[in-house]
Amino acid sequence: MASASSIPRLFDVHALTLHAERAIRLNQPADFLLQRAAHDLSDRLAVVLRDFEHRLDLGTPLPLAASMLAQKPGQLTRLVQPGWPTGNGPWTTVESPLETLPLTPESFDLAVSLLALQSVDDLPGTLIQLRRALKPDGLFIACLLGGETLTELRQSFLEAEIAVEGGASPRVAPFADLRDCGSLLQRAGFALPVTDVDRVIVRYSDPFALMRDLRAMGAANPLAERRRGFLRRETLMKAAQIYAQRFSDDDGRVRATFDLVWMSGWVPHESQQKPLKPGSAKMSLAEALKPK
Repeated sequence: MASASSIPRLFDVHALTLHAERAIRLNQPADFLLQRAAHDLSDRLAVVLRDFEHRLDLGTPLPLAASMLAQKPGQLTRLVQPGWPTGNGPWTTVESPLETLPLTPESFDLAVSLLALQSVDDLPGTLIQLRRALKPDGLFIACLLGGETLTELRQSFLEAEIAVEGGASPRVAPFADLRDCGSLLQRAGFALPVTDVDRVIVRYSDPFALMRDLRAMGAANPLAERRRGFLRRETLMKAAQIYAQRFSDDDGRVRATFDLVWMSGWVPHESQQKPLKPGSAKMSLAEALKPK
């Protein structure tokens, strides 16, 4: 795991906390993506034919995953990031950022995380810490925003700032690629890694409705290198104009892409399936492909 000083600082942790607190103050946080991820998580766990006695909800912003996990007997720990509510339920709550996990080694059979890991500076380091906190043959399942998420907004602001201000500042966080997630799991020491993506297209009346939803998700710009100060009105209006022109449907509503990237892996255990050793096959490929 890299030292803290060598890790590029992408996110402003203080801004992440403030954005979470603002989303909660709105009293109606936009949780439709989280609801979808929680429902999908339930389906994915339903096909795993084993019980998990010690479970961890890692950083999920609202207690949707925890409430689902709490429906089965066992011990549940919910690690909450600063700014998000702990929720009321039959679980133990730990408050901590995701970069430094205060978890005992080999203490959980299952760890899940929904829409949280996309805001971690050192994702490889967090995955390594998490793998150590899982018991042998423990399962990790996570969903994070990745891929082409908010590509329309990114393109619109980039063009608007270049046109109005002669340059652009980062406004949307970089997102992990699907292929990168599989490599990160292997790098962290997980076996049998699996990744896939659920692309969600949300339609809004206008770009400003999307921006309001992002604030209600706690997903306003948290980048450490963002431009400080207020966004110029001229730039904002130009971005909205570009967005409406390039990414609207025939009825005038605009599209917003959200890629929900899923990743899962198991802590290695001797009972797991292993690939055959090279040269151990009993039939050559040429023989297998011969017409019968």
